[in-house]
Amino acid sequence: MKKVLLTFGLLAFVAIGANAQTTATPAAKVEVQNPNAATMTFESDVVDYGTIEQGADGVREFKFVNNGKEPLIISNARGSCGCTVPTWPKEPIKPGESSVIKVKYDTKRLGAINKSVTITSNAATPTKVVRIKGKIIAPQTSPVKEAVGSPVAN
Repeated sequence: MKKVLLTFGLLAFVAIGANAQTTATPAAKVEVQNPNAATMTFESDVVDYGTIEQGADGVREFKFVNNGKEPLIISNARGSCGCTVPTWPKEPIKPGESSVIKVKYDTKRLGAINKSVTITSNAATPTKVVRIKGKIIAPQTSPVKEAVGSPVAN
C-alpha cells in the first residue's frame, strides 16, 4: 500500500510540474529594421596571406564601404586569439565613404593560418565576421658550400 501511495504521489508531483512548464510565453519581440541603417560592404570577407615566410609582414587590410544612409560606427573588432590583432577606424564612416580594418597576424608561428575577426557596429547587421587564412613556412636558408680544392697548408 505504501508503494502505491508513493507512486501516486510521485505521478501527481510530475504532472503538476509538467503543467507548470506549459505556461504561455509573452508575445515575441518584433524587431523593426531601420531602412536607413548603415551597412558594411566588404571587398572580400576573407584575406588570404598565401604562403609566407616566418617573420614576414603580417599586416593585411579589409576594405569596406558604408552603403547605408546613416554614419557607420564600429564599436569593436576582436581577433579569435591573441595572435590576431585588428585595428579599426574610431571615427564614424559617412554614407558612401570607404575605410579599412587592419589585421596584424603574428608571423612568428609556423603552420596554417585560419583565424577570424568579429566586428561589432551600428550597422543593420551589427556583428560581422571576417577571416584571414594562409600558411607560414620556415625561412629558406642557403646551404653552406664546402671549399673545393686542396687543403690549406699551415
